[in-house]
Amino acid sequence: MKVEFRNIYKNFGAVPALDNVSFSVPEAKILGLLGENGAGKSTLMNILGGVLPPTSGEIIIDGKTYSHLSTREATDLGISFIHQELNLVNDLRVYENLFLNHELTKYGLLNKKEMIERSKEVFERMNVNIDPEAFVRTLDTSRKQIIEIAKAVLFESKLIIFDEPTTALTNKEIDILFGIMRDFRKNGLGSIYISHKMPELFEICDDYVVLRDGKFIDSGQFKDINEQIATELLVGKKLAHEAVDYNEEHIGDHVFEVEGLTLEPFFKDVSFTLRKGEVLGITGLFGDGRGELSETLFGVRKAQHGTITLNDKKLTMKSIRSVMRSGISMVPRDRKERSIIPDLTISDNLSMAYFTAKHRKPLVNRKEELRRFKKNQDVTNIKVGSPLDKITSLSGGNQQKVIFSRWFELDSDVYILDNPTQGIDVGAKNEVYHLIHNLSLQGKSIIVFTSEYTELHKIANNVIVMYRGEINKKLNHEELDELNVMYYATGSNLKENKNEKNR
Repeated sequence: MKVEFRNIYKNFGAVPALDNVSFSVPEAKILGLLGENGAGKSTLMNILGGVLPPTSGEIIIDGKTYSHLSTREATDLGISFIHQELNLVNDLRVYENLFLNHELTKYGLLNKKEMIERSKEVFERMNVNIDPEAFVRTLDTSRKQIIEIAKAVLFESKLIIFDEPTTALTNKEIDILFGIMRDFRKNGLGSIYISHKMPELFEICDDYVVLRDGKFIDSGQFKDINEQIATELLVGKKLAHEAVDYNEEHIGDHVFEVEGLTLEPFFKDVSFTLRKGEVLGITGLFGDGRGELSETLFGVRKAQHGTITLNDKKLTMKSIRSVMRSGISMVPRDRKERSIIPDLTISDNLSMAYFTAKHRKPLVNRKEELRRFKKNQDVTNIKVGSPLDKITSLSGGNQQKVIFSRWFELDSDVYILDNPTQGIDVGAKNEVYHLIHNLSLQGKSIIVFTSEYTELHKIANNVIVMYRGEINKKLNHEELDELNVMYYATGSNLKENKNEKNR
């Protein structure tokens, strides 16, 4: 499929999202689309996928010119868009999601049997084990992402847009995805791959296009550049790759203690302490219980056993509101499903935690809300047209800054951050790291759940490595090493000990 963007403009009110963007998508290759949050990548792909019309400009597909596309037209042409924010219906079954708007019928009735069989075939081709008759709401985020990808495989698309597809995938699932993409390329199909993970871009992509502030900046082949050059193209300047200085001087006494916390089958007998001003990383591999542990620490899930103590006071954890009022905040993973309220404004989204834990007046004061927004905007550098716009008008990175600000407003003692840089570009990640560092300097204690070693090395004073729901090792910053972390995350030490005993 030959695709060319010609002089594409897109405005959201007075805010320009795309400014005279022109380039061609190479046939039968994997094109890496690079840019920081807000650069216009997703907006451009939404135009190609028929989700948004351009303000002006043209798309030329196989020689035919389009002023805009509908989603139906894009699908019929063979364009599939796997969105960063999952677009599945949780209350439908897997096969129903796969065939949504493309249902198979027989004698005027839905052909359930055929749809289930074809769903099984596509999962077998992808080498994944998902029950087509399971309800989507029962599946983990990584399984949902695989379903999105399966849609494109099922309908044999000619051009597939992948927008941050690996955010919730395991290494094995990423390998499967990349294998499918290479098969597409071998069979003459094209892909557009959007990711902030440089190693992935260099591993899977042939060519690149860089957008910055809605404008086309550069294009070429990945073999002709390195990660340093790519990063500098993204941000428009040379980067000083300084490490955030996480020394121990400002760290105080223990303020938070978890003892014997258990919620089987997810995790058991988890115990650790957290000091004032400390950044504690908790890491591991998929299925290690981290997600459930983070939710239990915030009162979303109820532990079967164990205690949580803050400032020498044992917490009852009877409700999320009581946890918030006790001095604990949480930035959860998966913005779309767990954080943003799409029908509310930016300022309302930012104020939600304040409304829940601190607001005492019968009515919401709009002036106070806007002051609250401006104060946090100065801290987190949120880029908006107006705080009264819907939060869905923002890029993913700016949405995440709004969610951070929501919880900063509570001025809590402990902050739980679950995968806090999910879907955020290199520049925004550094901003988040400095926000975390500044919180620690203010005496706030922080727990960061992440599987990214480079993130741990930059931000954590100490790290807990989990394996199959248990704490396998506690490492201080000097002991942090990628191989070391992986050694304990895979349980290699336990396997070696078992072998020793069997000799």
